[in-house]
Amino acid sequence: MNPTSPHPLPRRSWPRPACAAALVLSLIAVVLGLSPAPARAASLQQVTGFGSNPGNLQMFQYAPDNLPSGAPLVVALHGCTQSASDYYSHSGWPKYADMYGFAVVFPQTTGANNANSCFNWFQSSDYTRGQGEALSIRQMVANATTRYGSDPGRVYVTGLSAGGAMTSVMLADYPDVFAGGAIDSGIPAGCATDLSSGLTCQHNAVSKTPQQWGDAVRSASGGWGGPWPRVAIWQGTGDTTVNPANATESRDQWTNVWGIGRTPSSTTTLTGGTTQAVYDDPSGRPAVETFSVSGMAHGLAVDPGSGTGQCGSTGTYYLGYICSSYWTAKFWGLDGPGGGGTGALPAPTGLTVTGTTDTTASLAWSAVTGAASYVVYRGGSKVGSTTGTTYTDTGLGSGTAYSYTVAAADSAGAAGTRSPAVTATTTGYRPRCFTDNNYNQVAAGRAHQSLGYVYANGSDQNMGLYNVAVTHTLAETSSGYYVIADSGCPS
Repeated sequence: MNPTSPHPLPRRSWPRPACAAALVLSLIAVVLGLSPAPARAASLQQVTGFGSNPGNLQMFQYAPDNLPSGAPLVVALHGCTQSASDYYSHSGWPKYADMYGFAVVFPQTTGANNANSCFNWFQSSDYTRGQGEALSIRQMVANATTRYGSDPGRVYVTGLSAGGAMTSVMLADYPDVFAGGAIDSGIPAGCATDLSSGLTCQHNAVSKTPQQWGDAVRSASGGWGGPWPRVAIWQGTGDTTVNPANATESRDQWTNVWGIGRTPSSTTTLTGGTTQAVYDDPSGRPAVETFSVSGMAHGLAVDPGSGTGQCGSTGTYYLGYICSSYWTAKFWGLDGPGGGGTGALPAPTGLTVTGTTDTTASLAWSAVTGAASYVVYRGGSKVGSTTGTTYTDTGLGSGTAYSYTVAAADSAGAAGTRSPAVTATTTGYRPRCFTDNNYNQVAAGRAHQSLGYVYANGSDQNMGLYNVAVTHTLAETSSGYYVIADSGCPS
């Protein structure tokens, strides 16, 4: 049995020679009266006193020198038998923190929590919002955003294996905190309730309807109604540690949460035998992306090298195929002008919401000296630009909260530091209608089937047989609540 396998679930672990060697060196230093070397700037640093820490975790962080306020924040969770230092050294995230301008928090668990140093994603006292390890990680986010002045509207979470499963937990528990996530060789939220069911999820995968998976997120979130995190899902087809079917179940979970279908809007072949599938939201922006790496075993996909799209170093469970951190950063919008607030112009001040309607949000801010224009971001992604200091965003969903930031751009179009975020909530709720056959209505997460019949989600109205021959119009009269509207869409 390989004692270093980062299974999502704990197994008996054994001391590592490297750890023993480090302990001996530390004892020698104490005996000789040597002091630890002073910490370097822009290196991995431990943070203590970040909160009540009910999950008994450790917090480490990395931030580039001279990081401006208003920059994004990424949380990166290691796998079993790994550590914050290990993930920092191999994953490639520090490279993109430097390149794009953001801070990274590396939470760490220990053998005191779990025999194999796994995050306890399967244990209710740790996966429930406001409790245990989940709350400890949330407290780390609060500490880091205050420490660095990070944009609270651009906080993201990612992780491998048990860290990937814990990423699912954090996205489900705190969609009000995380704008996006990346689940690497992980497991859907709500799959396990204890160790035994966690093993089933890990090795066999659990098949549920998209509605059931989506309900697990909605239940865990504490009543959150959106906007939802944008989620990337990474999986190797040769993984024998975490059943690759978990990636499909995670896709079903998050497309249902978003209320979109399971047919990709586009597919692309990338390097390293990787297939990218994109699932757009109703406005045409990617909401969910899957990355299937052909033949890859259990681990995080890396691609050592100096190119922009290359990152990390290979090692145990760091496998040389493609730089997953690069593609994840692109998906979250951390690349490009102003992605991390690395331009020359300062952030605009005084950003406020001046008004909302069912479908629009109006913003205003103070002018920045030297600005030729301003770039407006919604949920971390660019939605428009203007030469003035006001902007109205249109085509929004009714009764929905949206996070906005603004950056000043120079005459060359380079955007500078983004402003602190504000939240605009549109008024009312305008019904949306969807006409399709019963099979596709179920696939899109607007209805569910039982014993060969289809029922509208929310109202549970009987729509007839579960097939492609029966077609109905469904009206979404409130978030996730559908009624049959064959006579016409209500206004």
